[in-house]
Amino acid sequence: MKYYFAPMEGITGYVYRNAHHKFFKQVDVYVMPFIVPTQNRKFASREKNDFLPEHNVGLHVIPQILTNKGEDFIWAANELKQFGYEEVNLNLGCPSPTVVTKGRGSGFLGEPELLQIFFDQIFSALNMKISVKTRIGKDSPEEFGRLMEIYNKYPIEELIIHPRVQKDYYKHEPNWNVMKEAVSLSKNPLCYNGNLFSAEDYEKFTTVFPSIDHIMLGRGLVANPGLAGEMRDGEKMDKRQLKAFHDEILMGYEEIISGDRNVLFKMKELWAYMIQMFDGGEKHGKKIKKSQHLADYRAVVDSLFGELDLKESGGAFGGI
Repeated sequence: MKYYFAPMEGITGYVYRNAHHKFFKQVDVYVMPFIVPTQNRKFASREKNDFLPEHNVGLHVIPQILTNKGEDFIWAANELKQFGYEEVNLNLGCPSPTVVTKGRGSGFLGEPELLQIFFDQIFSALNMKISVKTRIGKDSPEEFGRLMEIYNKYPIEELIIHPRVQKDYYKHEPNWNVMKEAVSLSKNPLCYNGNLFSAEDYEKFTTVFPSIDHIMLGRGLVANPGLAGEMRDGEKMDKRQLKAFHDEILMGYEEIISGDRNVLFKMKELWAYMIQMFDGGEKHGKKIKKSQHLADYRAVVDSLFGELDLKESGGAFGGI
């Protein structure tokens, strides 16, 4: 099995990825948070810093592009190729209303004819690997049959399927019946994404889908950074390992971000997930959220790690 780390905007940037790879070796591929090509044909400095090769040494990373314009995708992919990237990923999965209302992400799935024109453009113009991360439709699972017809016309490097529709966001269970259809219909290699939060979830998934040998983990992996290790060989993360990982991330953000408030904003995003790994962590979680200065924050985190134990198994985290 190969393990992919899902792109999570604001969280899984290069500081986080490098720290994760340092302490947890089981993730095979990191897909970067999406890049949005603009008309001025320039990458934002934040985007460029994230994909610079010197910020990703020793990692297998794949840049992800969010757009519904073929010429913009082609430009961005060619630019990324100049930095040594041999594969790019197309985001057809983001369910955020601000993305969907512009016809991007999973909003693009509601326009299958335009999507096919887009695919014609990019596959005819680019000489590099193109993978796709998709949901199974915008409004209804019934849309997936038409989408699969389109996907099967092109040499997609890998089709990463999150079996929910856009309007589900992360509610309800992933639609494994549609995933079974994908297994039987797809001419392209498949990767599964959605609600794998524990070794038990993983075992259930592999029993139902023995032919799928690539999975993508998102929010469950942010909550439990050692999750891939649990799935692969039963190796559970310990508290010291998690603390060292946390400290590495904090140090990385302090080096590139000025001001306590901005660093704390990044760390609080992480704790929205990681706090779920601790038995009785609610009180400490509230104190972390209220922290205004790094000194106060460090004191709360030290108290958390000193007083509480990790849960024996992962909880039902919100799924990506």
